[in-house]
Amino acid sequence: MLELWSDQLDLLIRAGTPLIWIRSPEEERVETLLNKAVTRLGNRRLATWNFIDGLGGVLNNDGVGARQPMAILQWLQELESSNPTLLLLKDFHRFCEDPGVARMLRNLTTRLREQPHTLVLCSGAWSPPEELEESITLLDLPLPREQEIRPLLQSIAQASGTPLDGEVLEELTHACSGLSEARVRHVAARALAQRGALSRHDLADVLEEKRRALARSEVLEYCHTNADPADIGGLDALKHWLNQRHQAFSDEARSFGLPLPRGVLLVGPQGTGKSLTARAVAHSWSMPLLRLDVGRLFAGLVGASEARTRETIQRAEAMAPCVLWIDEIDKGFGGDARSDGGTSQRVLATVLTWMAEKRSAVFVVATANAVDRLPAELLRKGRFDEIFLLDLPAPAERESILSLHVTRRRPGISLPLGTVVGRTEGYSGAELEQTVIEAMHLAFAERRELNESDLIKAATQLVPLSRTAREQLEALKRWASSGRARAASSSHSPSTRITPNEEL
Repeated sequence: MLELWSDQLDLLIRAGTPLIWIRSPEEERVETLLNKAVTRLGNRRLATWNFIDGLGGVLNNDGVGARQPMAILQWLQELESSNPTLLLLKDFHRFCEDPGVARMLRNLTTRLREQPHTLVLCSGAWSPPEELEESITLLDLPLPREQEIRPLLQSIAQASGTPLDGEVLEELTHACSGLSEARVRHVAARALAQRGALSRHDLADVLEEKRRALARSEVLEYCHTNADPADIGGLDALKHWLNQRHQAFSDEARSFGLPLPRGVLLVGPQGTGKSLTARAVAHSWSMPLLRLDVGRLFAGLVGASEARTRETIQRAEAMAPCVLWIDEIDKGFGGDARSDGGTSQRVLATVLTWMAEKRSAVFVVATANAVDRLPAELLRKGRFDEIFLLDLPAPAERESILSLHVTRRRPGISLPLGTVVGRTEGYSGAELEQTVIEAMHLAFAERRELNESDLIKAATQLVPLSRTAREQLEALKRWASSGRARAASSSHSPSTRITPNEEL
């Protein structure tokens, strides 16, 4: 990945591209990569500029242009062609809103097409002024991959006097995937300060650093989960399908010719276990779970939403293999695009293109309640490997769910559940759990053990969603019955009619 990026950079420089914007907040890493490019290409030098220190790296000119953005552009414009120079401007995007600076940049890019000099801007998220868009060539710098992280950790360990053995090095390298180079150095420095050497004990610090990095992103959340497929009652067909997809992440599957799994869309009424399934997948597959809040993608500034989307995708891919959980995707992309100037459509287009073309081990688990609000292009084959309908549980599944919650909260007791199962037709998994909790409240208030009558009474008092939102659930069933979704349980078929017990 980095080799391909370096090749693109070299090509742009050799082609005489006058103005390159490297989109990355990692200034030190960008400067290192530019130094390597200068070495590879030969007959060039690297100069740097920032507002405080001015020009650096050029003999007899150090400090030129300090606190004077226009002066440094004038310096490059007057530079002799006999000294081919790569000029890295740090934080210069902050001055590009000034009309004079913008005009000077446009003039300079025209002049540089006839000169061997290249101007490089380095910044994170930025929306260039419209008049500069045609002058700037964008080059995204991805977060460090394992090929960069491994030698970095190895050099830090050797410098500390305690080299890492191969197994620990691989574990730490894999764990650091998704962190910037500066964050990797920070974790390593903290480990050396605490224990004097890098070791397997640093894995917890790496995970904590990842959580902090994702917290700063404002869009992705690193979720702790101890959920297990055994915690989910029913959904046997979905569990079997997920087990098959887990095997497809192996090297053996690559040798067999299988592509990496893309993801799954889970649709169904609230409380049927969609979110729990996402958590269980990540835990059982031993992958980090990243929760994407679609609402936070949409920022107020023009272009900021698209920039956040690209950053989110970049972070998710850098942390692969991982599970990307897009909760209630229908609320994020199910609105009217005219109300937001088309921002949601542009963000959706970015996400769809990535989902269709991604080659990274990021397994997307999206959940939706109102599938009729989702755009048709999101449901097209190639975005997700499969779409599953999580229906209201059948009698055998209701008994399994009730037994699971009773056993978890009151281990050691066994209750007859046949009557309760009959009284809870049309109840979701979450409603069945609430039935058990309500029954326990009844028993605890009288300071006695939970019994069958408590469950029956609790079930009678609860009003299920299948009764209050029956029309919505019927519409969902009609949508699935056309063959657009697979049943998550073998005891259901998409054509099964929802018939909640009207006598409860």
